[in-house]
Amino acid sequence: MRGSDFADVRAFVSVAEQGSFARAAGQLAVSPSALSQTIRGFEERLGVRLFNRTTRSTSLTEAGARLLARMQPLLAEFDAALEDAAENQEKPSGTLRVCAPQMAIIHLLQPMLGVFQQRYPDVVLDLTSDESLGDIVARGFDAGIRLGEHVDQDMVAVRVGPDLRQIAVASPEYLEKHGVPHTPHDLHDHRCINWRRAGQTSVYNWEFAKDGQWFDVSVKGTLIVNDCAVALQAATDGLGITVWTEDWMGPQLRSGRLVPLLQEWSPFFQGSTSITRAALACPQHCAHSSTWSKASRWEQAPHARNFPRCSHPDCRPTANESKRPDCLIRKSSTDSITGPPGSIRIGNL
Repeated sequence: MRGSDFADVRAFVSVAEQGSFARAAGQLAVSPSALSQTIRGFEERLGVRLFNRTTRSTSLTEAGARLLARMQPLLAEFDAALEDAAENQEKPSGTLRVCAPQMAIIHLLQPMLGVFQQRYPDVVLDLTSDESLGDIVARGFDAGIRLGEHVDQDMVAVRVGPDLRQIAVASPEYLEKHGVPHTPHDLHDHRCINWRRAGQTSVYNWEFAKDGQWFDVSVKGTLIVNDCAVALQAATDGLGITVWTEDWMGPQLRSGRLVPLLQEWSPFFQGSTSITRAALACPQHCAHSSTWSKASRWEQAPHARNFPRCSHPDCRPTANESKRPDCLIRKSSTDSITGPPGSIRIGNL
């Protein structure tokens, strides 16, 4: 069927149902004369007269009545299909699989769960605590939050969390026994609790800055963990110094169980140079926005940062690179996924 045929059928059914060219023209938002021309052209192409016209009335011919009987159910089904598609678009449903670090789930996602369930009662949210940086799409996840340094080139980032600050901390008991470090270089004389991401062999190098100059410090200690909660508990127990996001250590800092260290070396990152941000990442061709971004949206501002070489031999410099130790929500390259591990119609999330 050509597009003009469909428009003609729609016009024919409207005139037949309204019993008037004037009323049908109002329904279709066209002029009566234009509608009359459309019907006349339709009749000419079919080679049959569909309406009996007088100055006072419009009625169907026998051929017109037969055509209406067949076309009305088809148009009704067509309209119902469009309405169903629109309803599904407006009401997401299915299972949304999200992987995220434990702390991101606790501090970013958990406060939003109630709102999410209220807005999207037909969506089953499947959260997996995961510290690795593997390909979430290949692993069957629909979305993921990452405390990582890179966003793939085919991904677009949108913030979903505030600027963050990473600081070193230790317990009062440890500091009383071993002293307080006054510069990042002093950490080489302390017991440090190292953190290693799942699936990686090397430990994380602690990052500091002073007067706009960034550098990494490779610290040593007798404990390496791959769970930030374990590292924080070990620091609270007096086993050494560790480093983590300040906002995510709020209870320990407020109670005095952990003491912030080297704060002048741990600035906030704001404006165009901000790098410690929560972000949403999705494929560039994907037109849908995530629920997370609607709940809490910040601008994306990825910028390069230079890490000059530190003078201490144990400090590892970081080359000129664009770093984003951000929280990232990544959405897979498909708008809907059918079958296991999940099938969600993202719709207008």
